[in-house]
Amino acid sequence: MIEAQGLSKRFDSFLAVDNVSLSVRSGEVMALLGPNGAGKTTTVRMLTSTLRPTSGWARVAGYDVVGQAAQVRRSVGVLTEHHGLYLRMRSEEYLDFFGQLYGLPPAECRARAEALLERFGMREAAGRRLGEYSKGMRQKLALIRAMLHDPPVLLLDEPTSAMDPLSARIVRDAIAALRSEQRAVILCTHNLAEAEQLADHIAVIRRGRLVAQGTPAGLKRQWLGPALVELRTAQPLNGGAAALNDLIKLDSSGANWLRYFADQPEAINPRVLQRLAERQVPVVSLAEVPRSLEDVYLQVVTAADAASGRPPSETAAAPLDLD
Repeated sequence: MIEAQGLSKRFDSFLAVDNVSLSVRSGEVMALLGPNGAGKTTTVRMLTSTLRPTSGWARVAGYDVVGQAAQVRRSVGVLTEHHGLYLRMRSEEYLDFFGQLYGLPPAECRARAEALLERFGMREAAGRRLGEYSKGMRQKLALIRAMLHDPPVLLLDEPTSAMDPLSARIVRDAIAALRSEQRAVILCTHNLAEAEQLADHIAVIRRGRLVAQGTPAGLKRQWLGPALVELRTAQPLNGGAAALNDLIKLDSSGANWLRYFADQPEAINPRVLQRLAERQVPVVSLAEVPRSLEDVYLQVVTAADAASGRPPSETAAAPLDLD
């Protein structure tokens, strides 16, 4: 649904995006992560046919972003950092206006608007002017606008920014539901816990280049090493731990617990449980020790800075306000 190869964008002497390649299928969410100024928004602008690539190519919903720009724009819903809301309008007027721009029949536009306002808990505020909305309410209305024409592709920049916890939960649930509706979503966010919760794939961009890409679990294995598994038993292990030596690489242990590294937990863990059951050692719990996407992100960015020979704090100056 979204495919890019060698996508680059140069502004005079400044290379904002450098040879980016990525792919997102229907029903998938990709989180695009990176510091401010990394090139995330420039990449999204090229994917929406707002900016013309300097080199490389991209297709969105099967359409070329340069040669079929109008079809691309009809196929995407975009939530940007700056919403562009018309604050003197009321939400129903605002959505009706954009429905006309999208070419939606009036009855269909009203039905979709009402359903989306209800879905995001905005129905009671429909009669108020947008200037009276809180930041979180404006964010939700901008997301409703992006979904109004039922696009197969959504490009979302910080969708839960400035929201209270309940509103953020509603939006996250809505994004998760989009996966089952066979939409492709690119999510730009600084909220790494949110990215880990929602995304099938993670891409990290640094100084315009993709420096890491993969599933959350795959990136953890690549950058943090094998999974660390914790086993707890109802009684002291005694000789039970020694009986596992040929199966596991021990990290640490106590009277009735131990931690071990597992390259393939799905293969090792059942064998560990079987071995302990044979020795009649009752297992209380067996679980992977949580490792966060934040740990991966910090490792990736630090490695990218080291490879470039520039300090992490150094940020190249850009002629535009690029994210």
